[in-house]
Amino acid sequence: MLATAFAVAMAGLVSGAPAAAAPGCKVDYAVPSQWQGGFTANVTVTNLGDRVDGWRLTWSWPSGQRVTHAWNATVTSSGADATAVNAGYNAVIEPNASASFGFNGSWSDANTAPQSFSLNGVACTGNPGTPPPSDAMAQVAAMQPGWNLGNTLDSTGSDETSWGNPRVTEALLDNVKAQGFKSIRIPVTWGQHQQGTTIEAAYLARVKEVVGWALADGFQVMINIHHDSWQWISAMPSDRTGVLTRYNAIWTQLATAFRDSPKQLVFESVNEPQFTGSSGDAHNAQLLHELNASFRDIVRRSGGTNATRLLVLPTLHTSSDQARLDELATSISGFGDPNVAATVHYYGYWPFSVNVAGGTRYDATAQKDLTDSFDRVHTTFVARGVPVILGEYGLLGFDRHTGTIEQGEKLKFFEHLGFYARTKKITTMLWDNGQHLGRTSFQWSDPELAAQFKSSWTTRSGTASTDQVFSARSSAVTAKTITLNPNGTTFSGLRQGTTELTRGTDYTVSGDQLTLTTSAMTRLSGARNYGTNAVLSAHFSAGVPWRINLVTYDTPILANATGTTAAFSIPTTFRGDLLATMEARYADGSNAGPHNWTSFKEFDRAFAPNYATGATTLTPEFFAEVNDNARVTLTFHYWSGATVTYSVIRSGSAVTGTP
Repeated sequence: MLATAFAVAMAGLVSGAPAAAAPGCKVDYAVPSQWQGGFTANVTVTNLGDRVDGWRLTWSWPSGQRVTHAWNATVTSSGADATAVNAGYNAVIEPNASASFGFNGSWSDANTAPQSFSLNGVACTGNPGTPPPSDAMAQVAAMQPGWNLGNTLDSTGSDETSWGNPRVTEALLDNVKAQGFKSIRIPVTWGQHQQGTTIEAAYLARVKEVVGWALADGFQVMINIHHDSWQWISAMPSDRTGVLTRYNAIWTQLATAFRDSPKQLVFESVNEPQFTGSSGDAHNAQLLHELNASFRDIVRRSGGTNATRLLVLPTLHTSSDQARLDELATSISGFGDPNVAATVHYYGYWPFSVNVAGGTRYDATAQKDLTDSFDRVHTTFVARGVPVILGEYGLLGFDRHTGTIEQGEKLKFFEHLGFYARTKKITTMLWDNGQHLGRTSFQWSDPELAAQFKSSWTTRSGTASTDQVFSARSSAVTAKTITLNPNGTTFSGLRQGTTELTRGTDYTVSGDQLTLTTSAMTRLSGARNYGTNAVLSAHFSAGVPWRINLVTYDTPILANATGTTAAFSIPTTFRGDLLATMEARYADGSNAGPHNWTSFKEFDRAFAPNYATGATTLTPEFFAEVNDNARVTLTFHYWSGATVTYSVIRSGSAVTGTP
């Protein structure tokens, strides 16, 4: 078994019994020897504060380990908690001096290192101040912003085109560079290109070619082991030897192939690691630590530029949950390697990210999910001198299409993400599977979205409570008010195209309330045809303008329908309105359809509007979880605020629907 070492620079030195001292200490915890059921550990306590006369070190075992014999200290246990007290001859620790002790211990399912230590009652932080910038920190900062070459070399078919994207060209990379990206992540799936444990020469040569083009373009480049994580690495709990053999073989070959590539090439150990059939969190942490440790050891031992190359290590599932961050922090601290970065992914607050459970808006809950996530990452890593790469970001609903999330709410998410990541010194890499930047057209599919996230790299942009102002055609035109979100900028004016609207006549501003006057609404609405009658833009002192559509609508009309569970559409006259979400309930008030913990169904998976054909579709996935011969009341919620109820009954594979 490979020896493992964990250095835990966690916690803050001594005040409290037995003696007081200024904060500052470091604890190095190493496991030089481990065998089935047993291990040896060495612990060194370094005093970074004032003189200590008498010490007590405490920690908790994350995996239920027990100390069986100790030297140079008296070690006792109470449940998962352990305490080491100095011997008579090592009670004094002068400033910048150390005391060491060791012990033998036992373990069963896992031998995960302690995640924190406290000395004389005070948690250790590793040093008394903010760590100085490292070369790794500077390199990761130079990678901002980054872009993913997704669904290409990571595809699981016979070649890079098997998921529908064209072959990578030098021209594509040139155009990515021209968009302002400084780094490119090239995900690679290797398993289908292994003969035994040997990577096919032609495939490795192709990866080297693309990497070479990217380096020649001046990119920082990151390559990894990608979908292998769920294809076969996930079987590690039941096939540890087989998985490690195959994994180590890939990194041994890659380390050799890229040994002398410039330092601008970065290695990421594995994408979104996950394990099937493990015994739980501690087991998962042990397995991921073993993968990361083996990866680091192989690369470093290969020499050349690899001896100091930046290596990127993920959390389990690339999650930013605190427990997952702590597990990786323990590993990184133990490696004692200054050229290591951490990586997580972020796809938003899940109900908003996929538009389910009423998560139609980027509201305070969704915002807090983002800020909490980035705060945890910053506190755990960046503040302690470990750089962080947000290796992928986006919205999960994009797996269907970018229209699953309303445009304005989507823009607010990307604006906020870019800003907050920047304040937390987190480098971001946009996930692009081909749906954003055209691989041959080199044009953005959504220029407005691209402008928003590109602006967020350097500044904030003002937004508003909505990008849609609705007026019912069945009612008289009235003034309309929305809330401005300046985001630290200053509102400077309102325009229609290049025409400046007149403040006081066309609109008024009171605090953060922007009101379009009745006269302006009347003029801009024109003949009041259903749909968007005018497009305005709110301008601010920085960033990109905020688009505001003036929309004329009436409540949509839904008609009777018949069909099957495989093909059912409700004829819908949308009358200028736009569908936000749909609820589904049985007659007794209980929830119907998928995700039955909520009445609000997932956009495009359970239902979808088709404005071109005038229909609202209910999917086979929806009916698969609807009770037979039970009336389901659907409530359609539209962005105007209108709601329409509709009933469907499924009888076998037949479906009937009535308003």
